[in-house]
Amino acid sequence: MASEPHRNHRATTAPTGIGPFDLRPLLHGVPLSENGDEEDIQINCVEYLDGNLYVGTTASELLHFFGIPPDPADPNQSPTFILASRLKPASSESNGASNGSRPGVQQILLLPRVAKACVLCNSTVSFYSLPELSPVFGTTVRNCNWIGGVDLNEDLTGPGHDRSGSVTILLHLNRKIRVVRIGDDAPRVYRTIDYAGSTLSVRRDSVACVADSRSYALVDVDRQLKIPLMSISSLDDSQPGGPFGQAQNIAGPPDGGLFRSASTASPRPPTDSHGHSRSTSLGDFISRGIQRRQGETEDPVFQDTDAPTPTRSPAPGEDGPNRTQQNRSPQPQGITAAQAASANPPSRTMSPARPEPVLLKPLIVSPTTEEFLLVTGTGLLDPGIGMFVNLDGDPTRPTLEFDRYPREIVVDGGLIDPSSSRPSLGEAEEGYVLASMAKEFEDGLHNGLEIQRFDVNVGEDEPEKWWLEVDNTGSKEAPGNTPIGIRSLLQSEEMHFDQIVQRLCQRRFSPFKGQTATPTVSLKSNDSRTALSLQRLTQEQELFNRDESDDEVLPPEWETNRNKEGEDFVRRLAKTSSRLAVWAGANIWWAVRNPLLVQLEATLDAAASREQQPQSNTLETRLRIFSLLETIKGREPKTELEFMTLGYIKQRAGIMLLVAFLTSTETPFTEGQTAAMEEYLLDGDLDARVVLSLIPTLRNEIIVSRRGIWIYGGIKAVVEDYISREQDGLESQGVSSLSPNVLQFLRRFLTSTRKKKGFGSVSDEVFRTVDASLLLVLLELDKETPLGQLGRSGSVRKELYDLVDHGVDCFERAVDLLETYQRLFVLSRLYQHKKMAGEVLATWRRIIEGEEDKGGELGDGEQRIRGYLANISNQALVQEYAIWLAARNPKLGVQVFADEKGRFPKFEHGQVVALLREEAPDAVAYYLEHLVFGKGNTAYVNELITYYLDIVITELQSSQETREMVAASYEAYRALHPPKPTYIRFLSDNTPPNNDVWQSRLRLLQLLSGGHDYNATAIRSRIDDSLATTPQPNGHGDSDGASSTLRNQLLVPESIILAGRARQHHDALRLLVHRLGDYDTAVSYCIRGGAALSPGSRSKRRDSDSSLPPTYEEQVQLFRSLLHEFLALEDPRERMERTGNLLERFGGWFDILEVLEVVPESWPVETIAEFLVSGLRRLVAERT
Repeated sequence: MASEPHRNHRATTAPTGIGPFDLRPLLHGVPLSENGDEEDIQINCVEYLDGNLYVGTTASELLHFFGIPPDPADPNQSPTFILASRLKPASSESNGASNGSRPGVQQILLLPRVAKACVLCNSTVSFYSLPELSPVFGTTVRNCNWIGGVDLNEDLTGPGHDRSGSVTILLHLNRKIRVVRIGDDAPRVYRTIDYAGSTLSVRRDSVACVADSRSYALVDVDRQLKIPLMSISSLDDSQPGGPFGQAQNIAGPPDGGLFRSASTASPRPPTDSHGHSRSTSLGDFISRGIQRRQGETEDPVFQDTDAPTPTRSPAPGEDGPNRTQQNRSPQPQGITAAQAASANPPSRTMSPARPEPVLLKPLIVSPTTEEFLLVTGTGLLDPGIGMFVNLDGDPTRPTLEFDRYPREIVVDGGLIDPSSSRPSLGEAEEGYVLASMAKEFEDGLHNGLEIQRFDVNVGEDEPEKWWLEVDNTGSKEAPGNTPIGIRSLLQSEEMHFDQIVQRLCQRRFSPFKGQTATPTVSLKSNDSRTALSLQRLTQEQELFNRDESDDEVLPPEWETNRNKEGEDFVRRLAKTSSRLAVWAGANIWWAVRNPLLVQLEATLDAAASREQQPQSNTLETRLRIFSLLETIKGREPKTELEFMTLGYIKQRAGIMLLVAFLTSTETPFTEGQTAAMEEYLLDGDLDARVVLSLIPTLRNEIIVSRRGIWIYGGIKAVVEDYISREQDGLESQGVSSLSPNVLQFLRRFLTSTRKKKGFGSVSDEVFRTVDASLLLVLLELDKETPLGQLGRSGSVRKELYDLVDHGVDCFERAVDLLETYQRLFVLSRLYQHKKMAGEVLATWRRIIEGEEDKGGELGDGEQRIRGYLANISNQALVQEYAIWLAARNPKLGVQVFADEKGRFPKFEHGQVVALLREEAPDAVAYYLEHLVFGKGNTAYVNELITYYLDIVITELQSSQETREMVAASYEAYRALHPPKPTYIRFLSDNTPPNNDVWQSRLRLLQLLSGGHDYNATAIRSRIDDSLATTPQPNGHGDSDGASSTLRNQLLVPESIILAGRARQHHDALRLLVHRLGDYDTAVSYCIRGGAALSPGSRSKRRDSDSSLPPTYEEQVQLFRSLLHEFLALEDPRERMERTGNLLERFGGWFDILEVLEVVPESWPVETIAEFLVSGLRRLVAERT
C-alpha cells in the first residue's frame, strides 16, 4: 500500500502512512470461485454487520463469512473469517445471455432494524433474513436497477424512531420508483413515483438525490416533487427532466394501495406525510396546493419466487439483463449517446460539430445531513467535478476536482456526520472524499484511491490530495493494475493501532552502549578526562543508592508489569473504527483513518529516508523536518493521545535533528536552525539524559536510578539504533573533542533544562546528570577565558559562577570535576553555597600556598580570607586561619583577632598573645600595638617596648649602613636652622614608609614619650649594654668627655627620654644640646621637665616623681646646667648666640654674679647686655 500527496505522481514509491488513510486487511483470498477454476470473477459489492461479512461477486454468488473474534488476551489479532454459506440469489436471465454479460450480485442492502437483507442480483431483488441469509417473504422484484434510498438520518443499527419497526427503501424500476416498507411482514409499496430509468439514489429524510443515466435530480418522496439538477456529462445539453431547478409533480396514478405477496392482498393504509420545509422553488411549489396522493393501485412489482418471468420488452429507458456492465467491474464502461438512444432519446438534436457525450456513471454521496455531493464530467479519462448542493438544490461550498472521473466515491467524516469512520485518536473530525479511479503515472496506469478534504476552502491554492494504492501481492495482475472498489459499510469495526502502542508505550532505556539496562549510576571511563577513581565511584554509587531507594524493594517482574500497564493504557487510547471497505481482486481491506502519529512519523521517515530521496543531503533532510515541526508548532492538543503524539513527534524530530547536527560537517546548522532544534527538544519534554546519551563523551555523566530511564518506545528504538552504530571508544575521547558549536548547543540546552527544577514530572537523577554535564561543558568552554578575568555579564565564566553559586545536585561529581580541571577558586564558590566554610578556607589556602588554579580568579587571597573570616561564626575555624594568616601576613592576621565586628565570639587578649607567640611570633607586636595604641591597654607596654627595642638594636648591631643613617640623621637635624621641629617629628617626616626598623623606632619613641608606665631603668640598661661595643659611625667620636655609655650612644632620643624618666637631667640636657642640637627642647626641658620630650601629649602617670613638673628650684638648677652646656658648645659663634639668647629670655632664673663668673671675659658686653639690664632692674625693684 502506498499513500502520497497527489502532486508527487510517484505512486509506486510513495511511503505508507503519510496520507490520512491506510488499508488494513479485512479478508484476503476470498474464494470467488467455488471450484477455484474461474479466474475472471470479481467482487461487486461488500457489506458488514455484527461480525458477518457479505460479499457479492460477478458470478452471481453471495458469500457469507462469519467472523470469529480474536483472543482477548492478544488484542493485536484480527478477527478470523470463515465461509458460512455460498448463496446464488434469484435473478432474471435473458435469452441468450451468458454469465460473462451479467453483472452478478449488484447490491447488498442490510436492514438490521428488521433483520432483513435485500440483494440485487442481475436486476432481480431477493429478500433474506439476517444474519444467516435465509430467504423470506417468498417474493422477488424483477427489472430493478437499484435498491437503496434508506434515510441516512436514521440509525439503522439501532431501534430507531419508527413505531412500526419497518424500514423504508426505494426500488428503482425501469419506469418508476417504488417506495417500499420492509418489516416483519411482507414488503408493502405505499408510494409510486414516476421517474423512469433511475439508477441511483441517496436520501436524507424525505429528500432523495436521484440519478438516471444522464442527469441528477432532487426528489421529495413524500410529496412526490422533483427538482432537476445538472447533467452527469457536461457535454450533454439535453434536459430530459425539465427546466433546471424548477419543482415538478411526479406523482404516479392513483392506486388502490394493494400489493400482491403470494396469494394474499390487503388494503394499503394511508401514510403520514413527512414534510420537509424549504424556502426554494420546491417549497413554493408545495405552497401552491400540491396535495399528497392518498392511495396507489396494485402494481405487479413483487412476484412469487417461483413465478415465471414476464416476457416483455424493456420500456424505453429500462435496463434489461443486457444493461451496461458498470457493476461487473469497478471500471466504468461508457457508451455513446447514439448507442443509448433507444433507452433514453435525447430531448434535442446535437450539433454535428459537438462531440457526442459519453454516458458517465452517476455518483452521489451525502457528506452531511444537509448536503449531497454529485460528480459530473466530460469523459472517463477527463477530470471529474464534485458539486455540493443542499436539500433545496442550491450550491453550498466550492467544488471538488478529481483527476479522473471516478468509478466510485465515498465520504468519511465531517463535523456532523454520525456515520463517519471517525477514530478515537484525538484528531479533528475532518471530512474526506475517497474516489476510486485509474490514473496515468510515469510507469503506466495505476488504480487507486484519490483522497482529498471536502470541508476546507483552499481558495486559489491547489488542494492537497493523496494517492492510495492497494498491495495486491499474490494477484496475477501487476500491482496497481487491479481495479479497486470502495463502499461505506453499514456498521463500523473497532481496531487498534499496534504501531501507536509500540511507539508511545514507555520502555526502559539504557544509555550505555553494550551494558545491561540495570546500572544504578553511570560508570566513568578510566580513560576519560572526567574519570573518577574507583573509590570515588563506589562512594557515589553507595550514596546514590542510599538516597534513592534504600528502603524500596523492587518486586519481581516489576518491569514486565509496568510494560503491560503502559501497553494497556496506550491501547485504550489507540483505538479507531472504520466503516469503509476497499477491495481489489480477491482481497478486501478496511480503509482506516491514519492517526496523527502515523502520518507525522511517516513524514519524518520519508524526510530521512535515503531510498526515498537518493539525491538528498542533510540540509534537505533537516529542512523537511523543520517544515513538519512548524506545522504542529503551537497546536493545542485536544485529547491525551494527541498530547502524547505531539510530544513524541517533537522528541523524535528533535532526536533526528540532533543526530544531523552532530554528524553534519559539510552543511553545519545555522544559528537559527540550532536555536529551533533546542526549542523543539525542550518543548517535547524529552529526558535530557536521552539527549546526552547521543554524545559519547558526556554519556558517562548520566545517572540512572534503579528503576531506570523510561521513554517512548519509538524514541528508545531510534536512540538505541544510533548508539549501536557508533564507533567504539568515543567515550574516552573527552569533552575537549567536541566542536565549539556542539559545546555551545549543550551550554544553552542544559541551562534551559535546569529551569525545570522543581517540576514534579522530572526526576532528581535528570538534574544530577544535567548539572554535571553543564558544569563539564562550561569548564571546557572557560578554558579560553583569560587568566584572572572575573565573570562578566553574558560570559561563560559568569554562567559558571552562577551554576555553582546557586548549587548543583551533583555535588560530589562537581567537586571531582573542578579538582580535575584545577579550578580551585570555582570549587571554593561551590563550597560557599554549601556553607562549608572550612572547605572554602582550605581551598583558598591551597591556592595561596602555591597549588595551581587555572582560572587565576582568587586575586589577593590573604585579603579574601581576612574578609571571609569576619563573616563566619565558627571560632575554632577563625582561630586556625587567623593564626595561619598571621604567620604569613602578621598585620592581616592580627586584624582578624582585632576585629570587633566579626560574627565569631571574641578572643581573650592573653589567649591571642599566647597563640601568636607560639604560632606566629612576628605577629605578636602588631597585636600588642593594637592593644596598646588601639585599645589603650598599657599592660603590654613594656613587652611592646622591648619588642621594638630588640628590632632597632638588632639592626644597629648588624648594619653599618643603618648606624651611619642614624648618625647622619643627627647631623642633618643639627644643621637645621631654628625654629626647627622636634627630632621625633623630624624623624617621622623622613622615615621610609615601608622600613619596618625605622617604623619600629618611631613606635618605640612614641611609647617611651607617651607617659606610659614602664621600667625605664631596665630599658636604659638594655640600650647601654647592647650598644656599648657597637662601632661608632665613621667620623663620630666623643669629644665632650662624656661617659663611655654616652660616647657609644646611637639612640640619642631614646636616651634623652630615659634620662628624663630617671631624673638624670644633666645627661638629658647634654644629649639635647650636643648630640641633637635641639636647643628649644632643651629650654623647654628646663621648664617642664620630662614632659617637654613628648609635646602635644599629657602624661598619664601620677604614681612617680618623674611625672611631676620641676619646682622653681629645680628649674633654676636645670637652667644653670643648660647654661654650662651652651658655654661648652664647640662653635664659638653658636656658643655666644645660644648663651646670649638663653640669658636674655630666661634671665630670671639666673643669678647675675654666677653668670658673670662663668661667662668668658673676652665676650663682648653686648652678648649679655640685655641680661644685665634686666637683672639690674630686678635688683632695684627688690631693694625698693
